[in-house]
Amino acid sequence: MTMHTPKSLRLLALAMTVSGTLLAQQPPPPPPPAPAPLAAVPVPAANPITEPKRVLGKILFWDEQMSSDGTVACGTCHRPEAGGTDPRLAGHPGPDGIAGNADDINGSLGIVQSNAAHDFTRNTTFLYNRQVTGRRAPDFTGMAYAATGFWDGRASGAFVDPDTNTVLIPTGGALESQSIEPLLATSEMAHGGRAFVDVTTRLATAKPLRLASALPTDVANALTANTTYPALFQAAFGTPTITAARIAMALATYERTLIPNQSPFDLWTQGNPNALNPAQLQGWADFNSPGARCNQCHVGAATSDFVFHNLGLRPVAEDVGRQGVTNNNADRGKFKTPWLRNVALRPRFFHTGRITGLANAVGFYGTGAGPNLDNRDPILAGIGFPPNVGNGIVTFLGALTDPRVAARQFPFDRPTLRLEGTPAAVRFGPTANGSGGVAPFLISNDFLHRGNPDFRIGMGSGLGGAPAYLVLAGAPAVPAISVGGIAVSVDPATILASAPFTLSGTGAGQGSATFHAAIPDLPSLVGVQVSAQWFVVDPFAAGGVAVSTAGTWTLF
Repeated sequence: MTMHTPKSLRLLALAMTVSGTLLAQQPPPPPPPAPAPLAAVPVPAANPITEPKRVLGKILFWDEQMSSDGTVACGTCHRPEAGGTDPRLAGHPGPDGIAGNADDINGSLGIVQSNAAHDFTRNTTFLYNRQVTGRRAPDFTGMAYAATGFWDGRASGAFVDPDTNTVLIPTGGALESQSIEPLLATSEMAHGGRAFVDVTTRLATAKPLRLASALPTDVANALTANTTYPALFQAAFGTPTITAARIAMALATYERTLIPNQSPFDLWTQGNPNALNPAQLQGWADFNSPGARCNQCHVGAATSDFVFHNLGLRPVAEDVGRQGVTNNNADRGKFKTPWLRNVALRPRFFHTGRITGLANAVGFYGTGAGPNLDNRDPILAGIGFPPNVGNGIVTFLGALTDPRVAARQFPFDRPTLRLEGTPAAVRFGPTANGSGGVAPFLISNDFLHRGNPDFRIGMGSGLGGAPAYLVLAGAPAVPAISVGGIAVSVDPATILASAPFTLSGTGAGQGSATFHAAIPDLPSLVGVQVSAQWFVVDPFAAGGVAVSTAGTWTLF
């Protein structure tokens, strides 16, 4: 063992002090070099991009008439200015069906459940309210670069014509495959038993974007030149025939033109050394640092490998993810890596949507990612970083925002949807409980507009099998009046009709009924007000009649 004299110890301490001072004066290492710029969007040869097809796809994407009840468009759940996702907060109780615990999901609002006859029916989880999807809506703008669609990749790159079962696009058609699935999804846009012929038949007579307002210039010009969907399909495809495959191709074409490639990060990858400020450059270094290693999955300028990983976010039993598609046990709990462009605009993160705020999403990795180890990806081993590194990563991610997206500028501009802040009906008035202590529930989601082929007023939670009446009037009675001890919220002096029903279902709270009406496309109807209220003959109700709230619709 070497023995140090006091003098040698002093010299050693001096050397260490000098060395530390020199190290402190060294500049930080330069950030990693910029990746290659984002590649051009791949376009399948069988579906080339044309302007008539693009604008048709844009019109279809934002038309709420694409859904069975005319209240949900593709763009309802996919807003560019929200990072391509859904800004609305909609709670799903998760697989246990119990709201307010750890397996809950923040999904997207769909339609009220209805059957093949388009009659409202009781949903086990959501009753007669709008259903909520079991996963957060993913960003759709990056799908053009992915080999498969959806969180679990169930939309294949081979696009098959839904009508003929012919393969139209052998590879590269994930957008086409994905784009039409929600049209038949009963939790999103479809009544039970809906087929593509129902969609195409409706579009054949629907006025394009009848429910929307504030139309972008390109859309307005297209609708001036071609006022019907057959005319729009003629311009895009050469004949006026509307098919499911053509709908898919138009939607996919529109989505392939929504490439957010003008962010500061893009300008930097394209050779502008000043496009990122020092804090963003440091954030890029943090993004690639050994403790974070975000670049393992968020690769290159696309910021995604578009591969499936299990982050340990939630127990596999709650959602098997990719395994549900491949039936491969090795895929259990895996979900596709989203790209990070415009990630700072997203309100919620991961497939569950439970984590809110970009800083919290980054912090999830800072604390070592998810705690559920069953099939958790080994790539996460050793992940972890302090808050200052997380803050740097958040700063860098802000540089991935394309200013056109945030400002809703072309091509990311869009119409205003009817459902944005505009309820279909104004509900008012008291209720009276029936059997089981439950009041009949007024279902008032359909828009009362000219040309609506199937306007509905529904009722649920009544006594199954009981007689019921829908009273239609021209005006509300505010406040409600008492008629024989029954609370009536429609004006008896303006009653238009009383429609009798026998409620479906059996037992207390299980009965439902649906009133249907086709609304003529007459300009003279604009502004007409209709009020409605349900009355159910129920021996357990006060006065023998259970009563729903009333609703008022104004025709447009």
